[in-house]
This record gives sequence, structure tokens and C-alpha cells, in this order.
Amino acid sequence: MLALVLGGAASGKSEYAEALAMRLSARRYYIATMQADDAESGRRVARHRQMRDGKGFVTVERALDLAGLRLAEGGAVGLLECASTLLGNELSLPGGAGAEAVPAILAGIDNLLAAGLDLVVVSNDVFGAGSAATPEMRTYMRCLGRLNQAVAARADLVVEVCCGLPVYHKGKAEQV
Repeated sequence: MLALVLGGAASGKSEYAEALAMRLSARRYYIATMQADDAESGRRVARHRQMRDGKGFVTVERALDLAGLRLAEGGAVGLLECASTLLGNELSLPGGAGAEAVPAILAGIDNLLAAGLDLVVVSNDVFGAGSAATPEMRTYMRCLGRLNQAVAARADLVVEVCCGLPVYHKGKAEQV
């Protein structure tokens, strides 16, 4: 099972994705992609840790190289939070995949699914915020569009969360 959960900032997508992961399996991995390198990102990481406290997630920090991640337990669920952050890391961090970021992330998703995990992928909808001001941001947005489309094509369930409300674009809530 592959689910893609999309939404804008503070849309409720993370809460929805966590609840979905909890319904899918009692064995849960939280694949955290954000590196806390400033006060704001530190607050976001702390907020997400607090949100999942006591929910049975094993946190795996993975800012790069999703394809190299090995989670040995088939029958578990992985919650990838989030693909848009992972993409930014792969495009810009030393050791990242650079121009091959999208295929590298997709290879990681495919590897996790092939290992027998259900996977819930969270990604941002940044496209309603207007046009990108810099060439780097335009590259990022083009890549994120390609990544989201490719994950959605593979997914069994595609849900957009707006104001805390899920809108199903592919699949149905009853599936899970």
C-alpha cells in the first residue's frame, strides 16, 4: 500500500498521515527528513516529535539517500515526513543526488515497498503560493511537481488535506 498525503503549510496533512499510518500497522517507522539547522526548523522538529509521542513510531533520521535505507520488517508501515523536504535536501545538500534527486527518491520509495512495507508519503503543495522568484526555486518546484506526480501515479491512495479535511483524489478512505 502506498499513500500520498498532500497539503499546504499547517493544513493538517501530518496529523492525517499519522492517523493513516496508525490504522495500517502496529509496527511503525517515522522516516524524518528535516535537519534542524536553525531555530524555526528546530521548533518544527520538536512539534512533530511531540505529535507522535506515545504513538509507537520508531524514528529513523534520513535527510538523504532514501534508496539506501533498509528497514527489515515487512508488514510494518513507514511514514515519510516529508518528500518535499527530502527533495530540497537531495537538490542542495553536499552528498545529495543533485539533478538526479527525483529518480533517487522514487528508487527509495520503490525499495521500501519491495521490502514489504506499507508507505505513507507526506508532501507539500507549494504551487498555490505564486511564482518562484529564483532559478533554484523554479528548479525545486519543477522537481517537486514531477515527484508528486510520479508518487501519485504509483499510489493506491492520494489525499489532499485542506483545513484539516481530507479530499480523496485516488482511492477511498474505506480502503484503509
